Amino acid sequence: MGHVTHIFHIRSIIFLLILLLIDLYAYQAFRHLTGNYSKTAKRSIKIIYLVVSLFCFSTIILIQFTDWESWNKVVRTYSIAFLIIIIFSKLILSIFVFIDDIIRFFRFLYKKISSIVQRKGSAWPASRTSPISRSDFIVKTGMFVAAIPFLSLIYGMAGNAYRYQLRKLTLRLPSLPDSFEGFRILQISDIHSGSFMSQGPLERAVNMINEEKPDIVFFTGDLVNNIHDEAMPYIDILKGIQAEHGVYSIFGNHDYGDYHNWEKPEDKENNIQELKNIHNQLNWDLLWDEHRYIERNGEKIGLIGVQNCSSHGFANYGSLGKATEGFNYCPVNILLSHDPSHWSKEVNKMYKKIDLTLSGHTHGMQFGVEIPGFKWSPVQYIYKEWAGMYREDDQYLYVNRGLGFIGYPGRVGILPEITIIELTRKNT
Repeated sequence: MGHVTHIFHIRSIIFLLILLLIDLYAYQAFRHLTGNYSKTAKRSIKIIYLVVSLFCFSTIILIQFTDWESWNKVVRTYSIAFLIIIIFSKLILSIFVFIDDIIRFFRFLYKKISSIVQRKGSAWPASRTSPISRSDFIVKTGMFVAAIPFLSLIYGMAGNAYRYQLRKLTLRLPSLPDSFEGFRILQISDIHSGSFMSQGPLERAVNMINEEKPDIVFFTGDLVNNIHDEAMPYIDILKGIQAEHGVYSIFGNHDYGDYHNWEKPEDKENNIQELKNIHNQLNWDLLWDEHRYIERNGEKIGLIGVQNCSSHGFANYGSLGKATEGFNYCPVNILLSHDPSHWSKEVNKMYKKIDLTLSGHTHGMQFGVEIPGFKWSPVQYIYKEWAGMYREDDQYLYVNRGLGFIGYPGRVGILPEITIIELTRKNT
């Protein structure tokens, strides 16, 4: 344990040193751009910069050496959010300053060599090479580029965290039983109840869900961030979700408490059991590597739900093999699987009779661009399927962008989502 702690402290020190270097580089940009300001203005900017930097370093140190989960939720959430925003913006700015330093170095080198060549053979010594000034254009460009994510992320917290988008689409399945023509599935995912500051936004989301009068509701994991207590204040609200065929749910990677420091292993197991009990209190049918049949007028579609399965380094608890033991495949079969990487890892390779997989997990990274005809987020470099509908042969995957948030308390471009999928056998 002592060796692990020692490594942890070394990594923390290295991380702080890197941040210090970024901070110093970013400061050079402010220093350059305020060069012609009055002494009072420059002093004020310097003090503000110093205060912001002290906030960043103090927050990092407190996170490392205190039980940050015990902090007031609002203080914890927004302290970490502003820390991320400031560091990210300074990193972008420091990259431009670094580029300028490289250019300045080669300009200085060229000027030095030229001076030596010109003085070669002369009795007079080479004149001293004057310093190369910073590029006003590069520094200002860096400041402008860094301001884009800074202002966007601020706006994303202020205006987008709870701006729920109702996304409706129609999915044609030729083998759909007649009784399920027009069957309306509503999917929500990644509530992350531990991130909510009040009950109001979640009440509004539940009202939106019920206004759609779905035939069935599927929740595809991550009810909490870490511990079951986070969901307790919202039980009565979530219990209000209504659908003719009920609500079915699965666990996501956060629901197992893997990211919480438990004193004893049994505490973690108890937490899992308590969260399972909460699903029961909500009247949600939790599928624990299990299957069900949804019946309408004597016809059926199949429903399968697995615990978390991933090909991207997250814990694998689920077993699709176990979930389908004794399962009689229906004309249409739907799988609930939290992590979309499970689809290409196993589902569309070995389980061809699963027509539709519903996932979440990625949140679209809560940051990106979505406009008609174009969709981008940094998460796409990690997850091939990260938001919306995907198809391979006759199998479909829908990745919900998540209802809640975690880490950064906002959304930029990729807004929180409630999905309606209407099933049909007709050509659309």
